[in-house]
Amino acid sequence: MVAPSGARLSKADHPALPLTIDEVVTVAKSCFEVGADGLHAHIRDEDGSHLLDAAVYRDLLSDLRRAVPDMALQITTEAAGVYQPDVQMEVALNSGADMVSAAVREIGEAGLETARAFYAECEDRKIAVQHILFDVEDCQRLSEILPRTRLSDPKLQMIFVLGRYSQTGASSPNEMLPFLTWLKDQNLTPDWAVCAFGAAEPACLVEAARRGGKCRVGFENSRLLSNGSVAKDNREKVVDLCTQLTQQNLLL
Repeated sequence: MVAPSGARLSKADHPALPLTIDEVVTVAKSCFEVGADGLHAHIRDEDGSHLLDAAVYRDLLSDLRRAVPDMALQITTEAAGVYQPDVQMEVALNSGADMVSAAVREIGEAGLETARAFYAECEDRKIAVQHILFDVEDCQRLSEILPRTRLSDPKLQMIFVLGRYSQTGASSPNEMLPFLTWLKDQNLTPDWAVCAFGAAEPACLVEAARRGGKCRVGFENSRLLSNGSVAKDNREKVVDLCTQLTQQNLLL
């Protein structure tokens, strides 16, 4: 999965960062051509600021489904310090998305019962939620919210975020280990993935693939390639990761 923009970056961070709907569609097509089978999409307002808006998401998804009909499309509900859980949940349920990402620590701020009702409604509507987990405490929060039958479903999606809250803002493959230990201790085998901030992103993703996980790559987390140079665009990031995985016989 490619995450080409995120909520906070601008073209000052990289001129190839996609902000408009047309730019996101162009990047999705380009990255799909070289091996990205999923897109993690953000939208922005006219000023380029982070936006959660169901109608704008519907427009984006409509364009994407025409342009890349075989690409899995996931929208974000990231608060980014701007939105409250009620808006996040409304967008998840009413954007027309089949896949959404949601941070359990953000949705959990609505209260245990409200969070449970939200996740249950997503399941009823067949909206696949990828649960964003920043640390093992988030894992424990998720286990309190979801019923055991749902938590133990192999189709349940999780993404472990490495480096987001480290002192340096940089990730390390070792940050993955507490999550994997938790999965083992709880006897869980979900559909799990990793994203990683900073220069170690490629190493973290390769290690995730080696351990049976999926990879999310792109400018949202790092603009660097595995050789330490700055990528010219998200397409080059995808090519770089696919090359690394192929060299180690990890690309399925």
